Amino acid sequence: MARKRKGQVEHGEASTSSSKQRKISGGEKEEVPSQPQSSNVRDNFEPYPASKVYRLIEPGPVLLVTTGSLADSTHNVMTIGFHMVMQHESPPLIGISLGPWDASFATLKKQRECVLAVPTVEMASTVVDIGNCSADDEDVQEAGGKWQRFGLAALPAAKVKAPLVGGSDVIANIECVVEDTKMVSKYSMWVLKPVKAWINPKKKPGEGGKMFHHRGDGTFVVDGEVLDLKDRMVKWQEFQD
Repeated sequence: MARKRKGQVEHGEASTSSSKQRKISGGEKEEVPSQPQSSNVRDNFEPYPASKVYRLIEPGPVLLVTTGSLADSTHNVMTIGFHMVMQHESPPLIGISLGPWDASFATLKKQRECVLAVPTVEMASTVVDIGNCSADDEDVQEAGGKWQRFGLAALPAAKVKAPLVGGSDVIANIECVVEDTKMVSKYSMWVLKPVKAWINPKKKPGEGGKMFHHRGDGTFVVDGEVLDLKDRMVKWQEFQD
């Protein structure tokens, strides 16, 4: 093995020492604890499981999805947390994750339309309960279905057969048709095109309506302070009111 030069040895010893000295005013010396860098540490970051990164970037509000037909009483409702805006316009597009493990999957595949409802935080417990039950559950069947079990109002939509979710604690309803299914078989990702949207004027986001967001582990965060940085969004003014 090649021998280290004196300068190299001294440098190595200094880096492994539990403390080092630095000169301060007056010629005195102060002990400064050394901070050895672990191979698993990057500045102020530490490793995080890749299998749980969805908990870090799952910012969208929890939604209700309705499928089926209100006219023939086959309408169903479920809860989702995985979704994203895919395109602003021409046309606007929304992606949602909805797989064959969900009863609504077959209906969406057949009818190719649904409604996305945005609930307020006041509905959080109900929305979570909807997402943790099945139409086959005994109490749901005894009540006559999820809509009756949870006291949800089903309202006729304008352009799709699936109903809107009514009530003062619903921020908005978005009527959608399926635009693209290329990613469904592999990723259970549906690309939807909004064809009609409805807003509750008393519960607009940031103006009385607070959405809640799943953190991926059974805990949720609620909309808080609104930051208005429109004057800095100089490249995106076309999307501002």
